[in-house]
Amino acid sequence: MAGGFAKDGAVQEQIDASLEDEVKRARSQLPTGESASECQDCNRPIPEARRQAIPGVTRCVQCQEAHDREQETFSGYNRRGSKDSQLR
Repeated sequence: MAGGFAKDGAVQEQIDASLEDEVKRARSQLPTGESASECQDCNRPIPEARRQAIPGVTRCVQCQEAHDREQETFSGYNRRGSKDSQLR
């Protein structure tokens, strides 16, 4: 059911677009290439099992967890659904 000026299915389209953007963002952050033997942050050796499980890894588990916590500040602002863009 559409409401106001929105067409039928607009809400689902917005949800789909948000999910697609987030999947692209997550995939773009995956490591690629050859794994490092030592962590780029603390210089500790990266276990062989981790290097085989995640090709292209450059951080040990502890440093990767710290890096991921820093990245959680991503706001996820969705411009497609902003009221400003709809009013213009």
